[in-house]
Amino acid sequence: MIVLYILIAILVFGFMIFVHELGHFIFAKKFGVAITEFSLGMGPKIVSHTGKDGIAYSLRAFPIGGFVAMVGEDEESDDPNSFEKKPAWQRFIIIAAGAFMNIITGILIMTCLTISTPKYGTTVIGYFPENATSNASGLMVGDEIKKVGNTSVHTANELSYEIMRNGYKPVRITVLRNGETITIDNVEFPQISSQGVVFGAMDFSVYGEDRTFSTVVKNSFYSCKSTVKMIWDSLYDLLSGRYGIEQVSGPIGVTGVITDAARTSAYSLFYLVVVISMNLGIFNLLPIPALDGGSLLFLLIEMIFRKPVPKKIEGAIRSAGFALLMLLVIFVSFKDVIFLFKK
Repeated sequence: MIVLYILIAILVFGFMIFVHELGHFIFAKKFGVAITEFSLGMGPKIVSHTGKDGIAYSLRAFPIGGFVAMVGEDEESDDPNSFEKKPAWQRFIIIAAGAFMNIITGILIMTCLTISTPKYGTTVIGYFPENATSNASGLMVGDEIKKVGNTSVHTANELSYEIMRNGYKPVRITVLRNGETITIDNVEFPQISSQGVVFGAMDFSVYGEDRTFSTVVKNSFYSCKSTVKMIWDSLYDLLSGRYGIEQVSGPIGVTGVITDAARTSAYSLFYLVVVISMNLGIFNLLPIPALDGGSLLFLLIEMIFRKPVPKKIEGAIRSAGFALLMLLVIFVSFKDVIFLFKK
């Protein structure tokens, strides 16, 4: 079965890469950019077919990336339909489209998962087990939790996540109790630890609500919002030092997580696809050389100053960024391999 799970992981990677590159491809075609190849994967070609539009559609050996080869993207060209000859706003849309396609895909899958769920959790406390820590700190059955710290919560998923992230230490909880808004300071939750990082744990159950059109819309929206927030929070926590480099995973580590999710349930697998797809989209928009966000930054500079960054300078920055990114990938992959042997 492990071979099947690894195959599922490869298909997930391939799907997300395809969606990303399809975003670039659709808008490049729409704006009339000359394209030479649309490739899924990197490395040697396994199969390639040239369509009637003159574009080579290729499948390459390593499912770790892909690309849309546009004339004039990385080199100067006299072709009037080259990428560099298009207005800056069109180039901006073409570059941004890949990341936004990943984010939109995550939203669509999350909506489907929400629709498939027969009942949703609210933020109204329904039950405490005996000796619950948060109950002793002042929370009561019937409280509708409105905020954890300074963050508003609207669904059980949001509530659980905010307690997990912030409840590892005493936290302020705002509730609606008997029609009155009350703030309870220093609410404590049980602590759990994973890979050296301490999290809070929600120690009560909440009431549910039935699936209706309005609850589907509400839970879909806030589930997507919470997922995006989780990605930004994770990046912040990594940069601030709460998470160490050991919590960062590359393709090998993510493959392991996907196989574990596939073993658990279809819901877990598709939810993980949502997280990875949105993570891929958001991460690609960061203004880092060698990522789409780096290209967008150069285009913003061009649109502001009405003059492009010289190709040599842009190329040098891109090359340095790519080299650093590859070093990070190699380091993280090496760490992931060591972790697999320790399991």
